[in-house]
Amino acid sequence: MPAKRPATRLAQLKEEDLNTAQQALLESLRAGPRGKSLTLRGPFAAWMHAPEFGQLAQALGAHARYKTALEPRLSEFAILCTARFWKAQYEWFAHGPMALKAGVKPKVIEDLRKGRAPASAPKDERAIYAFVQELYKTRRASNQTYKRVRAFLNDAAMVELVGILGYYTLISMTLNVFHMLPPEDEKLPFAEPTAK
Repeated sequence: MPAKRPATRLAQLKEEDLNTAQQALLESLRAGPRGKSLTLRGPFAAWMHAPEFGQLAQALGAHARYKTALEPRLSEFAILCTARFWKAQYEWFAHGPMALKAGVKPKVIEDLRKGRAPASAPKDERAIYAFVQELYKTRRASNQTYKRVRAFLNDAAMVELVGILGYYTLISMTLNVFHMLPPEDEKLPFAEPTAK
């Protein structure tokens, strides 16, 4: 029997009940690269409770997701590394298919989900994986690990890679703290810790 899902800690707001600041945030989200079909799920549902913060965060997120020097395959790979590190259920649910579409191989995605180093991944993905693991575990990047990634990313892309990791850490923490999960009919990619 699957583990019981934790209850979401924030009320799910309905579009018709949004105040002026919340409505402005929703309009900003839909006017940007995420598109008109965006729904109030995941981190956006949480940010509706603090719309001024949400405006700033979504602007950074739009850049981190759509406008960096990293090709989508590497950006989505880095996002999945972050989702796995934090075991952010919704983030994995949302970005697993995006990573696949961007060119991350299914075996690499499954290795990440299971917490294994993606040995069959291309050299650039393996370098980013090592960078992400080292940064999250030691809060630093050694010269050797930095140089492995810098061999294929320029200085601007290196700054943006760190920005992507920071932004998706914010997303992952938001999702985990407020129990923002995939839809009920979706299997969770990671085991949920026992509630205390």
